[in-house]
Amino acid sequence: MSNFETRLADMGVTLPDAPAPAANYVPFVMVGDIVYVSGQISSDESGLITGKLGADMSTEEGAAAARRCAISLLAQVKAACGGNLDRLVRVVKLTGFVNSTADYTEQPKVVNGASDFLVEALGDAGRHSRSAVSAAALPLGVAIEIEGIFQIK
Repeated sequence: MSNFETRLADMGVTLPDAPAPAANYVPFVMVGDIVYVSGQISSDESGLITGKLGADMSTEEGAAAARRCAISLLAQVKAACGGNLDRLVRVVKLTGFVNSTADYTEQPKVVNGASDFLVEALGDAGRHSRSAVSAAALPLGVAIEIEGIFQIK
């Protein structure tokens, strides 16, 4: 088990198998030491986490859904690294899309669910640049979608 995975286990988190793409794209692309991970939608063991922030979902529920996206992002990075998550050098950037109403303005607090998780799990390697934007709708009605850029060795 990698050092990062040991830390995740201490947090009660086991990385799932990397989710398969749902359409005509690949889950990640490696260019040199950079891994670009396709958007990961909010889901857990029970299935998709759906909802619209500002309508039928609270900011706290959205942050929990964003955390699940971050777990899927790490699962993709682990797959890109041939199963060795310790090849991860740092999280470079996240772009978070929040399914929200036109008057909802707490997108950054929602995406903090992913950011806070990555910093807790990875320490300084989890600190990243970020965008958090509203979306009128997301695929399959999910609450959150987050894509990421990661540096590996």
